[in-house]
Amino acid sequence: MTDLPIVRPNQLSRALRLREVWLRRTVRNTEAGLIGCAAVMGAVVGFVTLGLRHLVSVLHQIDFALKAPQYLSAQTSLDPWRLALVPALGGLVLGLVTLVLNRLRPTDIVDPVEANALYGGQMSLRDSARLTGLTLISNACGASVGMEAAYSQLGAGIFARVGRRFGLRREDQRLMVTAGAAAAIAAAFNAPLAGAFYGFELVHGTYSARGLAPVATASMAGVMAVRLFGGAQPLFAVNQTFDIPNYYYLLFAVLGLLAAGLGILTMKSATWVERAMRRARLPAWLRPAIGGLTLSVLAVGSPQVLGSGHGAIELHLDAPWALWALWALLAGKIAGSALSLGTGFRGGLFSSSLFIGALLGAAFVQMLDLAAPAIVADHSAFMLVGMGAVGAAIIGAPFTMIFLVLEATGDLPVTLGVLVGVLVAGTTVRQTFGYSFSTWRFHLRGLRVHGAQDIGWVSALTAGRLMRADPRIVSQKMPVADLRVLVPLGSRKWLFATDDAGRFTGLIDVAALHDPDLTEMSIHLVAYDLATARGVFVVPDTAIAEILVAFSDAQTEILPVVATREDRRVVGYLTEAWCLKRYSQELARRRSDELGMVGTG
Repeated sequence: MTDLPIVRPNQLSRALRLREVWLRRTVRNTEAGLIGCAAVMGAVVGFVTLGLRHLVSVLHQIDFALKAPQYLSAQTSLDPWRLALVPALGGLVLGLVTLVLNRLRPTDIVDPVEANALYGGQMSLRDSARLTGLTLISNACGASVGMEAAYSQLGAGIFARVGRRFGLRREDQRLMVTAGAAAAIAAAFNAPLAGAFYGFELVHGTYSARGLAPVATASMAGVMAVRLFGGAQPLFAVNQTFDIPNYYYLLFAVLGLLAAGLGILTMKSATWVERAMRRARLPAWLRPAIGGLTLSVLAVGSPQVLGSGHGAIELHLDAPWALWALWALLAGKIAGSALSLGTGFRGGLFSSSLFIGALLGAAFVQMLDLAAPAIVADHSAFMLVGMGAVGAAIIGAPFTMIFLVLEATGDLPVTLGVLVGVLVAGTTVRQTFGYSFSTWRFHLRGLRVHGAQDIGWVSALTAGRLMRADPRIVSQKMPVADLRVLVPLGSRKWLFATDDAGRFTGLIDVAALHDPDLTEMSIHLVAYDLATARGVFVVPDTAIAEILVAFSDAQTEILPVVATREDRRVVGYLTEAWCLKRYSQELARRRSDELGMVGTG
């Protein structure tokens, strides 16, 4: 009998470790490895997104007694008892689950834009899964928000986890987060171009030749995974040919202006509701239930205010409504979205903004019909332009909206019309309001994030990293005559005066200390009499931007670094010249890296 070869456990373990090291090096050090990783993980994210989408559909069927494959937002009537109870009870469940999760893990959830802007693409998969679960509950009970925020959060979280596993460099890690979000959105809408541009515009903040391959590959892989099981049609499809006269484009520009105003109103409305909830001093866990109950009242007029709005878009593209009904539903959808977000339901405004835009376009074209019946023949074109324009105004991703319509219609003339509406709406919002929905939420939280551009390296240049740790400290009570003997001219440039408890009280210029005009008075003066910049200091975690502002405000060339704002013991000091030099060096290095990425793409 022939003996089989024995594979020892330590040999197998060593082989697996060597394989893992080889794989880590391949992904980390080669562009092909990064692209291959993006392809595999993009398919994974595509399957996950498809599964979540079907899960939401099943939950809607259970909660609202729908028949597959019906959309909640496409309903014109629902069972009154379910309509009255499900949103409120779902909101109560959401509030209680959120309360428990916040106590178990009291940390803020970092979203992909914030991760790429501040943390070099580092984000928690566990927190991303937590947000996805809360968004799933919100959507299941009919909240007027979409799942897209959860899709992109989970996709980016999965890619971030993989990137951390491979030890990717900062810029490659940011690209992985971008690719994860892109794959999720591409899979959600079955639109690879829209997904890729969503990643670049919102999650990465810049375009680069080197970044195009992994992000686009992830988007395509996500879409291929969906098409393998879910069909090849976009989430909403428009199968017609458009005839767009030249004068339509002027009307599209006007529609873009209206879309900008409506987008700003929608974003601010959510903030108004949130502030009203806080002023009412209602417990945070109870607010979603109150929001759900109010949402049920709104939905009595039309159930289309519930859900994300995907099904309702196709419904209105196929069957136009009366003008008064459109305006009523438009107001109801805006109010429903504001109530949902303002009372604590989790989700985003991506799909809701598309539905709001479609309603705006339909109402706009019907108003044109009333003024001049023969001026417009194609209503669908204005609905598509409205979708893109309001989407660009709220989401802040113009090319994403343009390609979303292009992939849904395959029609270039109407896509050019969307381009006009998107440019007008986006520019107007940027010049008047200054925020997209995501950056507006950052602004309300006090974060200075205006996009996904990498500003985290600026935050990393802190006083603790830049300071010198050899300050010369003297007592503020020391006589000037003794201090002159202790610190000869030329031995030091600055001294740091402290009180009896060791707390910083002021700066002393050694040149001023040895001023001949002070010789006669030196026996009557103490160190504190010569101190300047009293109470001016920074702490170790102060970022370079704030440090440079502090130099300007204090009109000094040196700043002490104290332990904390309460414990003012001097632990180091900074010079303005050194801080400016380090900032310039880091900025030049970042620009060089970006140019290198473009050159090697």
